Amino acid sequence: MTKRKTYHVTKTDDGWKGKLEKGNRASVKGKTKQEVVKKTIEIAKKQGNSSVKIHKQDGKIQEERTYPKGTDPFPPKG
Repeated sequence: MTKRKTYHVTKTDDGWKGKLEKGNRASVKGKTKQEVVKKTIEIAKKQGNSSVKIHKQDGKIQEERTYPKGTDPFPPKG
């Protein structure tokens, strides 16, 4: 199985960014969290086995989304 690519959406001084984990530069930059999340998810979906970790302003992880959904290693029960 190929390694999952993980993207992080985090707050910056001038807005928000979406960046591949261990990447050198942001894949997406924007003024609002909503627009950066949307564009980062589009990139992750095209990559296949990937996830997007969305952070709060304080840096803590708010949620994680996995694509495609069936590949989530920890699906919720119920």
